[in-house]
Amino acid sequence: MNNKLDILERGCEEIILKSDFEKKLQKDKPLKIKAGFDPTAPDLHLGHTVLLNKLKIFQDLGHEIYFLIGDFTALIGDPTGRNVTRKPLTEEDIKKNTETYKEQVFKILDPDKTKVVFNSTWLNKLTPIDMIKLSSKYTVARMLERDDFHKRFNSNQSISIHEFLYPLLQGYDSVELEADVELGGTDQKFNLLMGRELQKQYYNLDLDNNKEDSLKLQSIMTLPLLEGLDGVKKMSKSYGNYIGISEDRFSMFSKIMSISDELMWRYYDLLSFKSNEEINNLKKQVADGLNPRDVKVILAKEIVERYHSQDDANKAEEEFIARFKKKEIPDDMPEITLNIDSSSIAITNLLKDAGLVTSTSDAMRMIKQGAVKVNGEKVSDKSLLVEKDTNNIYQVGKRKFAKVLIS
Repeated sequence: MNNKLDILERGCEEIILKSDFEKKLQKDKPLKIKAGFDPTAPDLHLGHTVLLNKLKIFQDLGHEIYFLIGDFTALIGDPTGRNVTRKPLTEEDIKKNTETYKEQVFKILDPDKTKVVFNSTWLNKLTPIDMIKLSSKYTVARMLERDDFHKRFNSNQSISIHEFLYPLLQGYDSVELEADVELGGTDQKFNLLMGRELQKQYYNLDLDNNKEDSLKLQSIMTLPLLEGLDGVKKMSKSYGNYIGISEDRFSMFSKIMSISDELMWRYYDLLSFKSNEEINNLKKQVADGLNPRDVKVILAKEIVERYHSQDDANKAEEEFIARFKKKEIPDDMPEITLNIDSSSIAITNLLKDAGLVTSTSDAMRMIKQGAVKVNGEKVSDKSLLVEKDTNNIYQVGKRKFAKVLIS
């Protein structure tokens, strides 16, 4: 029991209520574990997998995983962390993103043991009277206690009435699924607590006089937001500090190798499936003199193997070591952020603005000579466009390197 609890607790920010959570685990029967995802973007990165990894651990322990796709709530738009009303997605966007989500999450979860559910299944059936009853379960005053609503209200920024429905509907999902545990990011705490509140009301629970009733409320497990490659901002495609789970093996491997030694342990806690004992042993080895880079290689190989294969992980390591041995990629290099107004930038302009060449004509000449590389791959197209929100290593000649973020 203690071992299971240690595994499940690792990396968690908070468990509400922990005593109830422990009692549920002691019953030694499968729990219904719920996690909701609004299909707002088609591509997942390692930051998203912090929650998915925890679901995988629950799954491996024999619990029932409900991967809830908020296709109905996505039509409203999650107001969490927003200082303006969020633009709802179209049904076409939702359908497209949903299919991409399902394809990617099953790189982690077992598709045969995962129940994929859509909240439109029950939310579409709510009548106007049902919606009025649902809205009566919570007050405006308590809704305004929510941090983002509170800030917008105090700064006279608009809050649309439909935004209040989002946490109510997310909470109602827990009622419908009779969830035992719900997982979410720390930024989702308000919405997760709403699930407990609505379960209490819809199930007519008497928490004051019946202690067992509290076990019928979902326990909440909040997980931290993973820092990106810069170690400061949360991992996000918009910041260009992300590692996509669909990236090629070398890009994934080299990006992990680029993180700081301190951030490496954070990634171990939140991304690795190694036991606490194994991680503590690695920490001890580093304290005794082992090069942190060797431990980072172990992490990089584990991640690449998870999303590609063991063979790809081995080859990525070989490619990375070979390039370092040839001094193709130095340990230290300038890190530059280029802000652009358009969706892409010409490679010639990028090299000039990053200070790797003196002019665009110089860039074209270097490309023609085969002296320009991106992530170790030679560039031959002088008209190449580099998309916004990318973070790559650029090389000109044998000695000029820069890690350039396009934002």
